[in-house]
Amino acid sequence: MQRFDANPNPIRKYIPRPSVYAILPMKGGVLATFQAGIHNEYQLPGGGIDLGEQPLQALHREVLEETGWRINRPLLFFRFRRFVYMPEYELWAEKICTIYKATPVTRCSSPCEENHHPVVLSAQKAIKSLAVSGDRHAVSLFFK
Repeated sequence: MQRFDANPNPIRKYIPRPSVYAILPMKGGVLATFQAGIHNEYQLPGGGIDLGEQPLQALHREVLEETGWRINRPLLFFRFRRFVYMPEYELWAEKICTIYKATPVTRCSSPCEENHHPVVLSAQKAIKSLAVSGDRHAVSLFFK
């Protein structure tokens, strides 16, 4: 599996953290989220898979929580891993990131996830501005 960002520190213990994200085409770009607060960055909608949850359940839940949108027809698109510190959990994690492409169907609410603001980024802006290099790479492949 391809790895992005910093190399893992061999003396640090990383907790595996499977996670799911979505590339959601919209208006020639992608529906993303701007996470204010601790991160202040653009991200693909998504997040960790909760214990006992299936990946697609997590994907639907995370997209709804962070954007207010319901999605349809998610298809596996790209997978990568990265080793990062997650300040909101005070945790060093090996994030196993699975990105799906899906269709945003309807916006049914505002995001219920605090500090998340849905935005449509042009393909070019997403490739430049998404905080995670693996996400930027996946978006660049999507728009090839």
